[in-house]
Amino acid sequence: MSPLISGVAKPSVAQRDPAWLSRSFWMLAALVLMWPLLVLTEFKPWQLFEENSREATWRFLKDFVPPAGKPEFLWLVARETWRTVAIATAGIALALLLALPLTLLSTRALSVSALSGRMAGWPFAIRMGLRAVLIVLRSIPELVWALVFVRVVGLGPTAGVLAIGLTYGGMLGKVYGEILESGDTHASTSLLRSGAGRVQTFFYGLLPQNAAELTSYTVYRWECAIRSSVVLGFVGAGGLGQQMDNSMKMFAGGEVATMLLVFIGLVALADGVSSRLRQQLG
Repeated sequence: MSPLISGVAKPSVAQRDPAWLSRSFWMLAALVLMWPLLVLTEFKPWQLFEENSREATWRFLKDFVPPAGKPEFLWLVARETWRTVAIATAGIALALLLALPLTLLSTRALSVSALSGRMAGWPFAIRMGLRAVLIVLRSIPELVWALVFVRVVGLGPTAGVLAIGLTYGGMLGKVYGEILESGDTHASTSLLRSGAGRVQTFFYGLLPQNAAELTSYTVYRWECAIRSSVVLGFVGAGGLGQQMDNSMKMFAGGEVATMLLVFIGLVALADGVSSRLRQQLG
């Protein structure tokens, strides 16, 4: 039996964590590194509990009660909610139109010149150039793209669709390429050696074994696009976010509360639909 100290069993050597010393060291090192970052960002959460902050928070929140429920306003919210979903869906469709050809042209597993083990000069340069395009597209946040397109095409959903399409096109193209190159490429290599083209090799060699993962990631990005479309509305890209911005500027807390509840329900619904689709595909 293990010896008892003050009625508590002393852990045996086998029960002790052999890595506790290294874990403790790295946790302490992380805290030491985080401290100057917190100082640099002026992170002071205790200010939330100061008297002035509590009073301002209470005044802000009490305007949310009760939520607005007039029939004409609810109809407006329903219309803008549907427009938000439409912006996200159209943006993902545009992203697919960008991502698919860029993925086909930049994926090494679909390159004939790479069959010998090393890609030729021009195909390699083209591949790197297309990957650079994907990097540029996904490096610029959709909010920045929306600010640009609002000035180009004006206020409205078009700016939101273009912003989501460009940013998400870069994201989809990058992940699609990684999925295709990380899977089994034996079938695609055999097809390329037999004289099949790039598109034929994709549809008959890579797509069948990676379709579930590709579709799952696309559905997940559609769910993220719904969230983004609401944020883009605050810069004039239409949808529920733009209406929420208008209500906040008018200090209509009840209207904001109603739209927040609708947005939470919309995100929950999108999350449920995407989760269900991923389960079916899995």
